[in-house]
Amino acid sequence: MDGTLVDNMKYHTQAWLALFESLGIHLEADDFQRNTTGKTNPEILRKITGRNLSDIEIQDLANQKEANYRKLYRPHLAAINGLVSFLSSAKEYHIPMAVATSAGRQNIKFTLEGLQIKSFFGVVVGSEDILNGKPDPEIFLTTAHRLQVQPKDCIVFEDSHFGLEAADRAGMKAVLLTTSHQPVEMCNQTNILLAVSDFSGLDIHALLRASGENII
Repeated sequence: MDGTLVDNMKYHTQAWLALFESLGIHLEADDFQRNTTGKTNPEILRKITGRNLSDIEIQDLANQKEANYRKLYRPHLAAINGLVSFLSSAKEYHIPMAVATSAGRQNIKFTLEGLQIKSFFGVVVGSEDILNGKPDPEIFLTTAHRLQVQPKDCIVFEDSHFGLEAADRAGMKAVLLTTSHQPVEMCNQTNILLAVSDFSGLDIHALLRASGENII
């Protein structure tokens, strides 16, 4: 969702850096984003603080960060260029679609309902549904299971190295959205079908042909 449906990662990063500054921890934005994209909030908080935080402490800190993120991003909330048209084309061909995100329920609701695109997705899997963040493949395997499709028949849309690795470990092909990274940074990922800056030039027929499938 983040970085693929919406180009919002810099707002997440701003909210995280502000939170960690309040805890006396200074971080560089690029390093933080590169090393934490796709991770769950508990994983990020434990990794950065180096503390064995309790579940209550994690929830309180995460709530602070996410509330600040929504405040920062709300005036800028917008779908990535071409997204709605692409989703409409996939729906026309009855291709099942899902959201698999490390975000929690409040942010999922904020994004999908805010963009009015929730109806496109038959399945939504969030952080509350998994134990392990990316690059663990759990989130994609869980999503495929709930969609009742085989992992090998799935195409993942991702913006991060960890996400692409998770898709590869799940046995899935992927499309790279270059909202967070450039294609050259992902050159060792062999499961990438295409790398695009947005959805505007992404044709559903061409994508399926690239994956070895065809539709009538």
